[in-house]
Amino acid sequence: MTGIFQDRLPYDPQSQRPLPGIQPLGDAPWLTRDEAFAGQMARRDQLLRDQRSDVLAMDESARPAAEELLEIVLADQYPGAGDRVTRPDGVTVTIDRDDPMGTLGRLVQEDLCILDKRGDEHVLTAAVLCFPASWTLSEKFMRPLITIHIPVAPYDDALARRVQRLFDGVQVGRPLWRFNLLNYADPELYQPLSEKAKRDHRREGPMPYIRSERQYLVRLPQTRAVVFAIHTFVLKKDDAQT
Repeated sequence: MTGIFQDRLPYDPQSQRPLPGIQPLGDAPWLTRDEAFAGQMARRDQLLRDQRSDVLAMDESARPAAEELLEIVLADQYPGAGDRVTRPDGVTVTIDRDDPMGTLGRLVQEDLCILDKRGDEHVLTAAVLCFPASWTLSEKFMRPLITIHIPVAPYDDALARRVQRLFDGVQVGRPLWRFNLLNYADPELYQPLSEKAKRDHRREGPMPYIRSERQYLVRLPQTRAVVFAIHTFVLKKDDAQT
C-alpha cells in the first residue's frame, strides 16, 4: 500500500488537550510547508482535476471571502505573484481569480473551509477539501457547525455552544489552533465517509498509520468570515516511534 508520508509531527502528541482543545497560535505561521509538500500537492492537483465536484464547493455568497483569502495566501506564500506562480515542487499554477477556491487548493497543503455567520451560527459556505478524514463535503456544505460535527460522539450541545463561542471570538491577527490524533489502517489522504456510514477507521485489525490534523481558525479582516484550515499529517507508526 502506497502513501504520502511526513517524517514527524511538529508537535508533541502527548500535549493534546481535551475537546475542543483550542489554544492561541501566537506568532507561529498558520500556513506551512513540510517534507510531504510535493507528494501532497500532486495528489491535490489530481483530485481537483478528476474529482473537482467532490472536493470543492462554493456558494456565490462566499465569493468575497474566498477572493480575500486568495490574496492573503498569495501575499504570505507567493509574495509578488502575478498571473502565475511556481510552487516549490516546480509546478506552475495559473492564478485564476474567477476560481478562488480552486486556485487556493493548488497553492498550499492546507485544506481551507470558509464559514460565514448566518443568524446565531457559522455556516460552511465554501471549501476546498482534498483530504477529508472520514467526512464528506457534500453533506456538510451550507450547514451550520452543530450539524457539521454529526456524528462526532463527544460533540454534544454544551461543546457545540463552546465551539460557536470560539468562532465568534476569533480575532483578526490572532489565529487559534488545535490538533487531533487518530490511528488509521489506510494511509490514503482522500478518505471521505458519509455521516450515515459506520465509523470504521477504528475497526479491529492492524492500524499501522498515524493521521493527525493541525487545524486553525483564522478571522479574515475585511469580510470577517472565519477560515478553518487543516494541515494533514500521515506517518508510519514504525517511523514515528524511531
